Amino acid sequence: MSDMSEIRNVFIQVIEKPARKVIIKRGIKADEYFSYCEEVGCDVWGLLTSIKSISGEPVCMWLPENMRKPVTNVYVQGVEVEENYDEPVPEGFEVIELPATTFLLFRGEQFEDEDYVAAINEIWDAEKKYNPEFIGYKWDESNPRIQLEPRGERGYIELVPVKKNK
Repeated sequence: MSDMSEIRNVFIQVIEKPARKVIIKRGIKADEYFSYCEEVGCDVWGLLTSIKSISGEPVCMWLPENMRKPVTNVYVQGVEVEENYDEPVPEGFEVIELPATTFLLFRGEQFEDEDYVAAINEIWDAEKKYNPEFIGYKWDESNPRIQLEPRGERGYIELVPVKKNK
């Protein structure tokens, strides 16, 4: 196991995502990956990878209050599809629409796969410390935060929604 206590870089980039739909599977109580898998099963990811995604891979999202249903959780897994997507949706899944959104993409350095928890925590710490006002933005609580699969060869990646500071 490697020691991740040395100084490591977190890269931050502004990206734009177009209006799109997301095919998601909701749960009831889950607020992160492990509780989600416990609740809905770990086979959701495999099914999502079979759906052609505009982002090239499934995503995990923390939905803001305005996108949750009264008895559903904050954390979901899904796949982003074109805004005009009208194919069948797997049983137990639903389609939600997301507006065009600006995100700050936080990406950590490469890591050994077994160190994924430390890599995730590294990005979460960076997000907590970062003030988007330095670059003319503020956090956007009306859009979901997006988590990509933690893969060591590319670094851990999260997208946090922002909007122009007026």
